[in-house]
Amino acid sequence: MSTEYVRIVELNADNWYECCLLEVAPEQEEYMVPNAISIAQSKFEPSLKSFAIYAGEKVVGFLMYNSVLEELDGYWIYRIMIDKEFQGKGLAKAATQLLISEMAKMHNAKKVVVGYHPENVAAHHLYASLGFIDHGDRFGKEMAVIKKITD
Repeated sequence: MSTEYVRIVELNADNWYECCLLEVAPEQEEYMVPNAISIAQSKFEPSLKSFAIYAGEKVVGFLMYNSVLEELDGYWIYRIMIDKEFQGKGLAKAATQLLISEMAKMHNAKKVVVGYHPENVAAHHLYASLGFIDHGDRFGKEMAVIKKITD
């Protein structure tokens, strides 16, 4: 599956339920909350922006970020996941690049931050490949990595 057909679409009446049905691989379940919980969270925290990840016309993933500055003076990516059937094809990387471009348009956007469990090897490889740097920041069980998007 080519990553040139990857796009992110704001969650809407046509794609939210498909996002709820997506699943990560069994070994990733301990690192991710179900998409339905993230979608519910976004309805009570209006600064959270949710998107479906498409490959062509198929919903293959879900992502969510906060549109207000938070800890570490950055905008945080809260969730990014690709369904277990579509992992290992570069879709998460392509979608994250699109998301970073979207986040860079926000007022005063200088940094993007993402937190993940240190044992989540797939997340580590993804964010390292996109230029996120670990400066030693920790929040509970998660490490936070940072990517500068402007100087």
